Amino acid sequence: MSSAPRSIKNTSTTSDDFAHQQPYELSATMAELPTEISIVTLNCWGLKYISKLRRERLLEIGRQLAIADPQPQIVALQECFCHEDYLTIRRETRYILPYGKFYFAGAFGGGLAILSKWPIEESTMFRYPLNGRPTAFWRGDWYVGKGVACAKIRYGPGPKHIIEVFNTHTHAPYESGPKDSYICHRTSQSWEISKLLRGAAERGHLVLGLGDFNMLPLSLEHQIVTSHAPVRDVWRILHPDSSVGPAHHHAEKARGRPVPTAEFNILENCATSDGPFNTWRWLPKQQKRLGIGKPEVTVDPSTPDLRGKRLDYIFAGAGDVVANGGGWVVKRAAVGMMMRHPELGCSLSDHFAVEATLKFVPLKQQHNNNNSPFSDTHQTIKPTTTLLNDPDNHLIQTGTYLQEPSSQGTSIAEADANTETDDNLSYTKQLLTFNSPPPRLPPSGYDQILSLIHKYVARERSQLKWRAYHFFAWLGVSIGCLVAVWFVPRNFVAFILMLVSTLGLVGGTLDGLMSLLFFRSELRALKEYEFEILTAKALAEGKTPVVQQAGTEEDVDAGKQW
Repeated sequence: MSSAPRSIKNTSTTSDDFAHQQPYELSATMAELPTEISIVTLNCWGLKYISKLRRERLLEIGRQLAIADPQPQIVALQECFCHEDYLTIRRETRYILPYGKFYFAGAFGGGLAILSKWPIEESTMFRYPLNGRPTAFWRGDWYVGKGVACAKIRYGPGPKHIIEVFNTHTHAPYESGPKDSYICHRTSQSWEISKLLRGAAERGHLVLGLGDFNMLPLSLEHQIVTSHAPVRDVWRILHPDSSVGPAHHHAEKARGRPVPTAEFNILENCATSDGPFNTWRWLPKQQKRLGIGKPEVTVDPSTPDLRGKRLDYIFAGAGDVVANGGGWVVKRAAVGMMMRHPELGCSLSDHFAVEATLKFVPLKQQHNNNNSPFSDTHQTIKPTTTLLNDPDNHLIQTGTYLQEPSSQGTSIAEADANTETDDNLSYTKQLLTFNSPPPRLPPSGYDQILSLIHKYVARERSQLKWRAYHFFAWLGVSIGCLVAVWFVPRNFVAFILMLVSTLGLVGGTLDGLMSLLFFRSELRALKEYEFEILTAKALAEGKTPVVQQAGTEEDVDAGKQW
């Protein structure tokens, strides 16, 4: 991988707070910008007390990141819940990824971390307003406080030399089909991260959306991200005909494709989860064949793969192409971290990683000292004006794509003529794709989201009502039991009545608090979500969004509905 000499001081620090990073120099060497950026996202499966062989596996994950080729420059981790595991990975990668941030969220931590070759200037942990239910305590999504780990990473002295990274792990799809009560949560989370991605793109920064999105390609959640933010799914850039789900999924069946092999699912479909190559998806009797001192167990690449699917994604987005004078394209995308633990023989996680390399392709340029997009303090970067014909200039002004400044004066056509294409998709065509406006979500898509919201609102209103009834019912039963204690002749009967009264009142009180606090809060979040979708739908239909006026009958009716 080609990149500029590092101007950042390597450090062995393992601090998780980016504010305690070693100082870095914004010197002339930092103006020699990288020509490629390598990215890795991985769900580590690092749940404390639940994930098997957690410490050994995450230590090996750190070792493999340190020796990876191409060398990663930005790494996003999910389900890295234990701070000690994060520090272990930091120690192993400290020479190539000297900067990092572990994000704290929820009662048990959000499990998100970002590692970087370059300094992290700012970070934020954004909590999803809709994220599971506390009553489903065995699932844990609500308790870990899922959200988006945000980081601004500076890799050069220019005002646009910032990568905004958004690392997420959305709500797990525990249910499927019409009974999936969490689909409303997942579409809401896709909507929230799409707003963050769009905001970063509007600031002119290079945008990366990484993580375990728990969604299938081209699903409603996927379409929300790609239609409401100027980003592209890097895998589908290189593999536009890749699968849209596991072989048994109705959308994939409708394509009429044969059942893929395990190898095909890795190479073409980016099946990072549930495939036969991952030992944590094997049957228990098969897993017993693994361990220290046992012979290696291999998987035939031609094994039919009915369940393998893609849940992990890298979305890449844009900046100001006129100011920067060039664009980032997808050079490479692959499934990674497929190696086994050298001693235990198991896979390093229950997911494989997604890797991507972005390559900078400059536009044709002409020197013009009067039109520099940079300040006078950065004289090591020569100011430029981009030369484009009128149609191309219109696309540039109205569209976005992966981009970054370069001192090279090569046109797209010249660069493309000397560069190998990936899967017959030239870099030029990629730039044109990024210049084109993203596909809009059709009005029927908004109607589908609104239908999900209304269905979930009805469920939550019912839950609010019945849990309130439960509280008052148990309050009456508890009082009745306490009164009955005075009249029973035997002590053991009095004890049973007291026990029933206490346990019932505790359970009823919990339901009362859920009714009073959680469900009311969630209904208000759903109301905000609905309003945003209605506004977006109106804009998509070319209408002017209508905002409620305070004190009108519309407000009163809306209040009654919710």
